[in-house]
Amino acid sequence: MPQQQPVALSVAGSDSGAGAGIQADLKTFSALGVYGLTVLTVVTAQSTSSVDIVETVPNELVRGQLSTVESDFVIGAMKSGALGNEDIIHIVAEFLQRHPELPFVLDPVMISKHGYRLIADEALKTLRDHLIPCATVVTPNLHEAAELAGMHEISSEKQMYSAAQAILALGCRNVIIKGGHSADNPADLLLGEAGELMLSNERIDSVHTHGTGCTFSAAITARLVIGDRLEDAFRFAKEYITGAIANAQVFGAGINPVNHFWRQYPQFGRVFRDIDPSGGEGRED
Repeated sequence: MPQQQPVALSVAGSDSGAGAGIQADLKTFSALGVYGLTVLTVVTAQSTSSVDIVETVPNELVRGQLSTVESDFVIGAMKSGALGNEDIIHIVAEFLQRHPELPFVLDPVMISKHGYRLIADEALKTLRDHLIPCATVVTPNLHEAAELAGMHEISSEKQMYSAAQAILALGCRNVIIKGGHSADNPADLLLGEAGELMLSNERIDSVHTHGTGCTFSAAITARLVIGDRLEDAFRFAKEYITGAIANAQVFGAGINPVNHFWRQYPQFGRVFRDIDPSGGEGRED
C-alpha cells in the first residue's frame, strides 16, 4: 500500500449552513493538513439564523459508513459531535471498543447555538455510561459539563474543577471544560491523565461564534493525528479557535461561522477580488 497521509474521522451531524458539525470538522482538518473522513449521524436544515429541521440517519446507514471507512483507511484519531439517539451512541461505542487504541475526542454536542436540542434526553444516560468511558478526552462547554456532572450550573473555577472530576469519574481519561460561555474572560480547564492545565485569554468581542465547539475539538483531533501530546494539542486548539473567532466571516444574517482558514486567509469572507487575467488589480465587491 502507498504511504498513508494523516487521517482523522468525524462522526457527527451535517449543518447545511456549513458553520458547525461535519462541515466545520472538515474545514478544520483541511486547514491543519489532515485528511478528513466523515460518518453522518444527523442531517439538519440550518443557517446562521435558525435550525429548522433535524433528522437522524438510519442506524444501518451509520453502521455501514463506519464499516466502509474502517475497511479502507488507517484512521489516526476520531472525534464525535451530535449523535442524535441511543442507538447511534451504541453503534459508535461498539466501533470504539474494536479500536481501543484509537485516540477519541468526544464533543458532547447537546444544544445548537440557536437553542435547538440535538440529542434526545433519554440518550444522555447512554452517552454517560457507554461512550464517555471510551474517550481520550471529553470537551464539553459549561452548560454541557454541568449536565454531564449533574450540576445546576458552573459559574466559577472551583465549580469547573468539581465538574471535571465528576466527568472523569464516568470513565474518560481526560476532560477539557470550555469556559467560553462564562461572564468573565474565557478560561478552559484540562484535567486528567495528561495533567492539569488552565488556559485563558481576553474575550473577543464577536457574536460570530457558530461552530466554535466543533472547530476546537476538531483541532485537537487533528493535532493528535499528527502526534501531539494532549496538552500540546489543547494549547494549539486554544490558539487556533481564538484566531478563528477574531477573523470570523460574515455571510448570513445570524450567528456566523468562525474562519477555519484564518492562518492562510485572514480576510476570507470579507474581501473578494476578481482576478484580472490581463494583470490588473481586479475588483473589490
